[in-house]
Amino acid sequence: MKKLCERLIHAAEEGQKVVLCTVLASSGSSPRGAGARMAVFSDGTTLGTVGGGEVEYLASKEALEVLNSGKTYLRSFDLVPEQVASIGMICGGRVTIHYQIISKFDLPILYRMRDALQKDENSWIFLQIRDGIVEDFRIVCANEADDESLFASGAVLKKEEPLRYAEPLMRAGRTYVFGGGHVGQALVPVLAKVGFRVTVFDNREHLATKEHFPDAEEVIFGDYNDIYSKVNLTKNDFVVIMTPGHQSDYALLEQVLRTQTRYVGCIGSRHKIAKTQAMLREAGIEENRIASVHSPIGLPILAETPDEIAISIAAQMIQCRAETL
Repeated sequence: MKKLCERLIHAAEEGQKVVLCTVLASSGSSPRGAGARMAVFSDGTTLGTVGGGEVEYLASKEALEVLNSGKTYLRSFDLVPEQVASIGMICGGRVTIHYQIISKFDLPILYRMRDALQKDENSWIFLQIRDGIVEDFRIVCANEADDESLFASGAVLKKEEPLRYAEPLMRAGRTYVFGGGHVGQALVPVLAKVGFRVTVFDNREHLATKEHFPDAEEVIFGDYNDIYSKVNLTKNDFVVIMTPGHQSDYALLEQVLRTQTRYVGCIGSRHKIAKTQAMLREAGIEENRIASVHSPIGLPILAETPDEIAISIAAQMIQCRAETL
């Protein structure tokens, strides 16, 4: 989203108009869900995707028509069995796309979007649409989100007239990866690619460098026995623990589980996990907090290599993020 925002700002500052194609709703086996977005520029180039295939081709073509006519509208692609053949699709379903013209007049909103993407707080993109025309386009921050049914953990479309649509722009919280070994090095770029803001924390000075983790926002060299001298965990944060030994795992969990966080995962064998859990009980950690730890970490996809394990962990974290706000 940051890359798209910067491209829109650049085009608007240059006086160019861009059509932003946004999937407001989808159903069935449509290739992309609500929130998928593609910018179409006057020279026909695009950035982003609304699902690929013939639907994306048609959306790109119609976006250029919108640029020429100045008329915005909603368009539904009905991918039901008797119609999919006509647009070259195999899967069925329905996709509703809105075409919105972005120009220099939207720069204040785009600047606010860029600012929101830099902040550690929840924010949403909000659209109010009547007869295909945007009546209200703005960025809503957490203290302005007065409707929980609209400003939720996922994209929401309210189909009354006018239509109201909101989708998360930024999620509060950081991801702390404790342990910069092989799995950590595989995990960080995956998490960064899907929108997690990652801090790596390692007690080995030669690993705790930006060179090892170019995709991390921050890399910390510190003591696993005293993490709070360098970090401040919040209820919105994700914690991933993957150190080489159960003693350091225990030291981290004993500190982390005394604070409420959105997600805690710990890598390790079942034997190692059981031993660590016993130590946590002896330290007085509440049973519900011990049970909240995702361990073994990641979704059970029979992952073996560091890259495969990284995918399983990232998938579990994506699921957790989608289910909670």
